Amino acid sequence: MSTTASDASSAPWPEDPLATLAALPGVPDAVDSVRKAVDRVYGHRVMRRRGGEVTSEAALRAARGSAALSGADWALEEVRRRSDFGSDAEARTVGAALRLNAEAGQLLSIWSQSPLRVLARLHLVAAGGAGVSDRTVGRPRLAGEPVVEAPGSDLAASGPAVSGAGALLPDGALPEGAPAAGPWAEAPLPGADEVAARLDGLARLVIATSAAPALVTAAVVHGELLALRPFGSYNGLVARAAERIVLIGSGLDPKSICPAEVGHAELGRAAYAAAFDGYLTGTPEGMATWIAHCGRAVELGVRESTAVCEALQRGAA
Repeated sequence: MSTTASDASSAPWPEDPLATLAALPGVPDAVDSVRKAVDRVYGHRVMRRRGGEVTSEAALRAARGSAALSGADWALEEVRRRSDFGSDAEARTVGAALRLNAEAGQLLSIWSQSPLRVLARLHLVAAGGAGVSDRTVGRPRLAGEPVVEAPGSDLAASGPAVSGAGALLPDGALPEGAPAAGPWAEAPLPGADEVAARLDGLARLVIATSAAPALVTAAVVHGELLALRPFGSYNGLVARAAERIVLIGSGLDPKSICPAEVGHAELGRAAYAAAFDGYLTGTPEGMATWIAHCGRAVELGVRESTAVCEALQRGAA
């Protein structure tokens, strides 16, 4: 995470770097709190009879939350009723989030063996029909290629490319007049060589056997993809979809009813940005803050699905 492109392949890693993060002060408490919350919603009586409905509703709400964090903050009922997601940039962002959540469950078996293939597929799904150049879809960006988070909108702001800069640099300035698409847009944009090196490192972390809880792995995958912005568009959506895949595939949330995206959106963009700043520092305190924030997002997602269960039990949904 904190290694720069120049030393990513040579610097010695801890035997299990994710487990090291899991032992940081406050992280075990966050992990335990998430585990208890997930167990409670899975034990709800509605889950025994109508779990599929809860899963479907969680996916819809997760997509709405992820799109909101990428600048398309639509009401849930608007997302539910719309069928045209190609009319403008916000609609395309919502459509991309919906497609990603539908695709995530199909990629679980591939993720543990080839996470880079999954990330490429996620970007391909997100960018489909969004007016993104075919040359940039489904592959990490090349040197000199810009990052336009939501194609067709003004959410194109990315920090300047910084060759050899690590993820753990302070925030960089945006070009004058460029609006921020999210907290990741204000950090320096790593150069293409660094992106390739660190994606490889992230893939090795995912494939390696780790004793770390799912929350820790999911938070690191999410944070690293936000920091790298490896694709020319929709990096925030892809990062949150990858977090979802880790939470599902790990067995923490096998039925995908604990939408962290809902929690991230509920906590708000300012809190998301502040926690992500912690990730960018790479300090133990900063990493623990980011992991705890991701844990709180999962808990709020659990609360949302618990409310859905209660509504189904009352016959109100």
